[in-house]
Amino acid sequence: MADYPDLVVLYLGMRVNTLRGVPTLLRFGPKIWAVADNPPDGLLAHDNIIYSLFPLHIGMRQYWRSFESLETWARSEPHRQWWQTFLRDPKGTGFWHEAYFMQGGMETVSVNVPAQLGLRKFAPEAPAKGSMFSARLRAARDGQASSPAPVSEDELYRNGH
Repeated sequence: MADYPDLVVLYLGMRVNTLRGVPTLLRFGPKIWAVADNPPDGLLAHDNIIYSLFPLHIGMRQYWRSFESLETWARSEPHRQWWQTFLRDPKGTGFWHEAYFMQGGMETVSVNVPAQLGLRKFAPEAPAKGSMFSARLRAARDGQASSPAPVSEDELYRNGH
């Protein structure tokens, strides 16, 4: 792994929580697959994963060259718009990610996901506020993001999250 000293392995998932979530998931899947077919700068590999059929829960594993390339993608279009839309109304689904860093450490976030999933099965939880609001802060990464978060902390909590 010497060629990728800042490699990030990212697991993501979208889980159907209500019947309303089935069409939401079916609309979202092709958007993600399109990104994998035309990868943004820094996305080295992408694998689709089926976590469960009931409840329907699909996701992916991605390998990113660096935290900075991942963060740049997460704060750009179309990802920025997807996240804003999801946070306004998850439409019967839940979303989560877990990131693991070659340089050490990990971070996770979830919205509308049952407590017994992934790291949440055993790790303590904290609200995504203050130092826990952004992946950069949760992962204790130095520096500043190259662009603003898709949704500010104030906006997120004003919308009831």
